[in-house]
Amino acid sequence: MMEIIAVTDDQGGIIAPDWLARAEGVHRELRPHLRADYAERMREVFAGGARMAVAVSEGWVVGVTVFRILEKTHSGRELYCDDLVTAEQARSGGVGHALMAYMEKVARERACDQLSLDSGTHRQQAHKFYFREGLVITSFHFDKNLK
Repeated sequence: MMEIIAVTDDQGGIIAPDWLARAEGVHRELRPHLRADYAERMREVFAGGARMAVAVSEGWVVGVTVFRILEKTHSGRELYCDDLVTAEQARSGGVGHALMAYMEKVARERACDQLSLDSGTHRQQAHKFYFREGLVITSFHFDKNLK
C-alpha cells in the first residue's frame, strides 16, 4: 500500500523532517546536482514558496514531488510542479500517478486553474507518462544561463 505524506505545511515549514531526510536519495535521482547540504537547500526552496510531499510504500520513499502555487497573467492560479520523481526500482507501479493525483487534489483545494510542469526534451518516457495523465504541450520554455 502506498501513502502520500506532506513534508511541508502550507507555509513551507518542514513538518516531517525524517521524511525529508529519507527523500534525498530518490530526489537526487532527478536532481543529482543539489548541494551536499540537502536539507538546508530544501529549506531555502521552501522559503521561496515550494512545498513537498513523498510517496511511501512499506516504509520507503518511492517518489517525491516539489511544487508551488503561482499567480500568472496568462494562466491564472497555477500549481507548478518543480520536481516529480519516482525511484527507479518503483517505476511503472503507480507512484507517479499517485503523486499527480495528490497535486491535482491540492490544486483543486486551492482553486487553481491549471496544473503544469516542465520536462526536459530528452525525457521521452516521462513525456509518455504526462500524456497519459492528461497533460498537453502548450508552449516552449526558454532559458538563459546567468551563472
